Amino acid sequence: MRVAPSTAPADQPAQLDSDAVGTRSADDDTTPTDPAEARPAGGFGDDLTDDWIRAERSLSWIRRLGPLLRRHRMRIVGSLIAAIAAMGVQAVAPRVAGYAVDAALPREGASGSGSLWAFVIALFALGVARGVFTYAYRKGLFSMGWRVEYQLRTMLFSHLSRLSFAFYDRVQTGEIISRSNSDIRSVQMYLAFAPIVSMQLLTFVVAISLMAWISLTLTAITMLAMPAVYALGQRLRRIMFPLSWIIQSRNAEVATVTHETVSGVRVVKAFAAEARQVEEMAQAAQRLRWANMLQHNTRAHYTPVIENLPRLALAMVLLVGGHQIINGSLTVGDLVTFNLYILLLQAPFRFIGMLFIFGQRAKASSERIFEVLDEPVLVADRPGAIDLPQRRGSSGGSAGMEVSFDGVRFAYGTETIGGVAGASSAERDAPPVFDGLDLHIGAGERVAVVGRTGCGKTTLVRLLMRFYDIGNGRIAVGGHDVTDVTADSLRRAVGLVPDEPFLFSASIHDNIAYARPDAERPDVIAAAAAAQAHEFISELNEGYDTVVGERGYDLSGGQRQRIAIARAFLADPAVLILDDATSSIDVAHEEKIHEALTELLKDRTTIVIAHRLSTISLADRVILLADGRVAADGTHAELLATEPLYAEVLAAGDESQTTGQSEADGCSAHEGSRTW
Repeated sequence: MRVAPSTAPADQPAQLDSDAVGTRSADDDTTPTDPAEARPAGGFGDDLTDDWIRAERSLSWIRRLGPLLRRHRMRIVGSLIAAIAAMGVQAVAPRVAGYAVDAALPREGASGSGSLWAFVIALFALGVARGVFTYAYRKGLFSMGWRVEYQLRTMLFSHLSRLSFAFYDRVQTGEIISRSNSDIRSVQMYLAFAPIVSMQLLTFVVAISLMAWISLTLTAITMLAMPAVYALGQRLRRIMFPLSWIIQSRNAEVATVTHETVSGVRVVKAFAAEARQVEEMAQAAQRLRWANMLQHNTRAHYTPVIENLPRLALAMVLLVGGHQIINGSLTVGDLVTFNLYILLLQAPFRFIGMLFIFGQRAKASSERIFEVLDEPVLVADRPGAIDLPQRRGSSGGSAGMEVSFDGVRFAYGTETIGGVAGASSAERDAPPVFDGLDLHIGAGERVAVVGRTGCGKTTLVRLLMRFYDIGNGRIAVGGHDVTDVTADSLRRAVGLVPDEPFLFSASIHDNIAYARPDAERPDVIAAAAAAQAHEFISELNEGYDTVVGERGYDLSGGQRQRIAIARAFLADPAVLILDDATSSIDVAHEEKIHEALTELLKDRTTIVIAHRLSTISLADRVILLADGRVAADGTHAELLATEPLYAEVLAAGDESQTTGQSEADGCSAHEGSRTW
């Protein structure tokens, strides 16, 4: 994907160019309405194949959405036909009413007025027809709008799932939430309302034509205000776009503050910073209020003028039209019809301000959405990438695979996005995390990786799982370069238990079975038992069906880590990475887990990111990282005897563990299932 420099306003983030984001074919219009049917059949994103969004940034936002809108062309065309029919019926009604007035008035030389029944029946039929056509086009357009919203949201989420860690390192969560919700909703509202308002404008053209047929003089008087209305509308449009962008940015700011405050509520309360967060939210809300008030004040200044300028001509129409009736050049029915058409003109002018506002907001929102969709996927499967072969060991589990790092060089923030290098760009001489790292781990070998904080232990894991692509060198698993195999197969072969495990707001069973959603309960229980988690899970009110709170914070740190270990066991990877995975587990449970691990790790390649001696005991070999390279390699006893830095690292790790020991598992706040 290509990246182009941004030309956005100061309040507008840089816009990025890329290849088009793809989804289903343009002719497929079978979007399911049932949530179960909406899920892709073959897994998330399997139905995302053909182009939905044009990649050319030079195109207008509506043209970029063209392929997506063409998917609904039959619905759009049908709605427009119904709208034109409704407009035609609406345009005929005033003419029939005028004829009825002329028929009702006494005629010269006649004894009375004519019958009105035919006109009553005609007007009634026109009213019914207009109701039917209005229902048809509004249903079609709003149905199209909701489908487009569904598809845009699915497409955006699919693209977000493919973006690398580098994107999330620099983008606020609130920005993503705002673009996924309020921005998409703004586009949906415009797509649903714009055709309706456009039909109102067509009504304006038809009404003017019929008015000219009745009286060119009166029509000319009515049109006197049109140049001023057009000029004011153009000025309103120019003002509303930057305001709309600012409002959406302020919405994102409020979402960011809300997300960070809720997610970090424990830190907020621990430092008694509630008042500070409230003040931060108040400031963000104040900026949003200011932007909204400015937009609505602008609308309040312009919209009434745009709506009421044509009404000023009504007095002149009555004056001139009255003289024409007296002179006999115009009938009373014609004047009534003409005035009804003037009233019919009010709707387009009433909606034109709304159209300008919706249009500029949709334009700003769509460009914010395109910024995400245009974001290049820095880590993606190469054409022709193969699945990493899976091997089975003698015990029935996955057999270990060799892992190698050859001349690996990597630094965070070196990705070039929008023509701008990251904060740690090579041009600024930022020190790399790895500078020529060489490391080989044999199949089935158990290796502990130790080093001071910041030496790259966790980065080693991220690179192995290809969360980032390296600048130079080669990383291989099972003899295959990680860039030559599919990311899915690589991450099925390499399992990770992070130091800060994340649990979803779902049942414990679903959390353990996350990598294998079809796993049976006995398999889940076996994995939990191996991770020493079955006992405390069984004591919960609903056992494995207990729904944990957000991020699992209603469980202790040790309980969360044991569930994460069980999740990795059930996934049965060929390479298992334990990133300080037992740091929050008390010594007694850790010993039992280590006993279970001894059997489970048999024939499996294991990398242990270690900070304390008890964890290192799981490994047969120890790697010491320093200065971006392997500083020492050997057994624990060998390094302890020959490498002073190794002894320092162990001493620092033991001290931190002693002072930071987490609470015992029995202190869990979880007394049962969580309910609202």
